Amino acid sequence: MTSPERPAPDRHAPRPASAPAPAGRRRAAARPAWILVVPATAAALLAVLPLGYLAVRALEHGPAYAWDVVADARTGELLLRSLGLTAAVVAACLVLGVSLAWLTVRTALPGARAWSVLVTLPLAVPSYVTAFAWLSAAPTLAGFTGSALALTLASFPYVYLPVAAALRGTDPGHEEVARSLGHGPLRTFLRVTLPQLRPAAAGGGLLVALYVLSDFGAVSLMRYDTFTRGIYTSYRASFDRTPAAALSAVLVLMTVALVAAETRTRGRADYARTGTGTARRAVPAALGRWRPVALAWCGVLVAASVGFPLAVLGYWLAIGSSATWDPAGLTATALTTLGVAAGGAALTTLLALPVGVIAARHRGRVAHLLEQAAYAGHAVPGITVALALVFFAVRYARPVYQETPLLICAYAVLFLPVAVAATRAAVLQAPPVLDDVARSLGRSPFGVLREVTVPLAAPGVAAGAALTFVVCMKELPATLLLRPTGMDTLATRLWTETGSGSFAAAAPYAAALILLAAVPSYLLGRHRT
Repeated sequence: MTSPERPAPDRHAPRPASAPAPAGRRRAAARPAWILVVPATAAALLAVLPLGYLAVRALEHGPAYAWDVVADARTGELLLRSLGLTAAVVAACLVLGVSLAWLTVRTALPGARAWSVLVTLPLAVPSYVTAFAWLSAAPTLAGFTGSALALTLASFPYVYLPVAAALRGTDPGHEEVARSLGHGPLRTFLRVTLPQLRPAAAGGGLLVALYVLSDFGAVSLMRYDTFTRGIYTSYRASFDRTPAAALSAVLVLMTVALVAAETRTRGRADYARTGTGTARRAVPAALGRWRPVALAWCGVLVAASVGFPLAVLGYWLAIGSSATWDPAGLTATALTTLGVAAGGAALTTLLALPVGVIAARHRGRVAHLLEQAAYAGHAVPGITVALALVFFAVRYARPVYQETPLLICAYAVLFLPVAVAATRAAVLQAPPVLDDVARSLGRSPFGVLREVTVPLAAPGVAAGAALTFVVCMKELPATLLLRPTGMDTLATRLWTETGSGSFAAAAPYAAALILLAAVPSYLLGRHRT
């Protein structure tokens, strides 16, 4: 309590430079407990393992040999093909995602809430299933056109979700002021709304770009050569892994450059409100005579991304004979898929928990390094992760080579960023003062984590685990290389049957994969709307 001789300090007065930081900042800067640092360090080391593999393998025969691979004309062709496909898909996804977000959030679109859920369902349809549907219906689409179409229809929700969330969070007063000054709806959108959406759109576009660069299934089915297909071909065609490693290193450099470019597009402008603002929604814009066009636009996109693949699968299921149906094999493959996906989601969530808590509750060099290392999976495609783990298992852990634990570790490396981001966001929403109260009552760091932090963050952590479960079920290239001998998942069986042209035999596995992935995808869509 402040004594009568000294007046209470003004909370709003600036602090001298030598004044101590508030308690919250002192806690954030404190070192994290060892109970968090040890497992977080293990997760970080696992995440950066593929990068170490690339450095060792690419230089195994000397820098000159690696440079010959990188400087080869074939590498340049793969680079141009990959960048061209990425640019086309990102541009299309930005148009689709931003337009759908604006229609479902800021306009009087009939059934806007239902459309908000429907446009997230393509997350349950893997890109190679979309490619399978369009290729079986129109074989002439094979190549760049079919690859761009399949990847766009599978990945535009990555732009829609963050842009829709940004539209719900931005202050509609800016747009109202613009309209009061005489700006029309289009000019207001282009000059006021769109600049506020730039960070969300850029982030979504980055996710799409990373997805396209790491995709293997769609481009393989469409027979369009990109870096991932070139790496897989090089790995299968030769016992020398150096060319595959050199190509993977180029792909990693491309993804790092994309992340840096996305960071620059954010700029330094402030897009947040200066205060908490008024909790009100924007007045929905009337569509008028454009209402049928808007409904048609939403309907065509949902039909093309979800309805058409389901219709094609229904057609192949209907014409399939008893020879193409194997209920026992389908059931066993589905159970295997659920098992490895559940194992991957569990391990990934356990590894992400200490990293997410440290990232949310602490600052400093250690916390920054652990968080950045955990995000290394963003820069490494699945096929590169598989090559790294094969190299590690053959040399240092032979008993786990081509065993299920190695495949689950690959899922953890690939999708650790997904779980870390969800965990960090969930922990940030939990008041840190409750951790202080628990410590003041004598709880150990582990007790605080178990009894306070984790229970408060559990809904967000569970959402991250559900999303990780979905992407583990759909993962293809790492599963192809690391699955135990004789084991199939729905993704690998679909890829095998489609590669041999057995569309009717592939249809049951594709339908089962969509059905299993649709449930958590639907729940995630409802949770975010």
